[in-house]
Amino acid sequence: MSTEQIRIPLGKPGDFHVHLRQGDLMKIVTPTITQGGVSIVYVMPNLVPPLIDVDAVLAYKAQLQELSPETTFLMSLYLRPEITPEVIAQAAKAGITGVKCYPAGVTTNSAAGVSSYEPYYPTFKAMEEHNMVLNLHGECPSGDDITVLNAEHKFLPTLAGLHSRFPKLRIILEHCTSKAAVDAVLACGPTVAATITAHHLFLTVDSWGGNALNFCKPVAKLPSDRTALIEAATSGNPKFFFGSDSAPHPVSAKRKELGAAAGVFTQPYAIQYVAEIFDNAGKLDKLKGFVTDFGRDFYQTSEDKDVGKKSVTLVKADTVVSESIGAEDLTVIPFLASQSLKWTVEWE
Repeated sequence: MSTEQIRIPLGKPGDFHVHLRQGDLMKIVTPTITQGGVSIVYVMPNLVPPLIDVDAVLAYKAQLQELSPETTFLMSLYLRPEITPEVIAQAAKAGITGVKCYPAGVTTNSAAGVSSYEPYYPTFKAMEEHNMVLNLHGECPSGDDITVLNAEHKFLPTLAGLHSRFPKLRIILEHCTSKAAVDAVLACGPTVAATITAHHLFLTVDSWGGNALNFCKPVAKLPSDRTALIEAATSGNPKFFFGSDSAPHPVSAKRKELGAAAGVFTQPYAIQYVAEIFDNAGKLDKLKGFVTDFGRDFYQTSEDKDVGKKSVTLVKADTVVSESIGAEDLTVIPFLASQSLKWTVEWE
């Protein structure tokens, strides 16, 4: 029997959906990007206040770069009435990659989000012209016949409508959680893609019912939905690539008596979590496409443009997930805390 260690080159992986927060929490979580085996990240703009100004986005990027100098940061604006076609032109010139659209009130720091999409048609047209990416949080707000379990499904006609009206606009349906979402993305043309998180490849509705640490938006759904996500992620179809939606919250916010914060923190072990799923599915040969190639192709950014010069190798070696990260007065609990994973990453 061979005792040779299994090593799989992954190039420079990307995580195309991250929340790095601000203040002291930002200082804790941003350095964990490299620990998780990621070279390039796409940063969400749902700060307080939201990032609606080009100069504010660039200032935030400078803060992040100082905390993680080997990471390449792709930045985004938060869709609000202030994001006019003129702002899109300014943002494109400044190197900002895209715009994130949050339906009002659906998740953390989304109160300033949109209630109607039609007023933003001129902005979307400008994004199409300037080759910027539109990132959609694909849920409708709860109410009437809409709950957390069908909010994504109810949103899918909006995705189809925007794609039909703006066929050249690059659109990403973020953090797919259902078979219906996978099918909707497959039904669209090549300018529409989807991100899939690590935690949604593990979780179902029973995983977060009664467990605030696994509660996120959109919520994990049925076992059949999880199966569809695994099949899409491991399929080798470039429409599906990695976006962790790693969303750190202090322990106090996850465990408070009423209204636990939505978000699962996966950044420090991002690639290892995904490798676990691909390994179990017998699809490790498809891993590099999912975590490195497909996202880069869609975002039109090659590895030689990265700030960091090192590459990642996935190594078969046990890793124990930390119980918590941070200091006593500000701690964050990572996904699968204290559990053992079969893989680790090395930078070479």
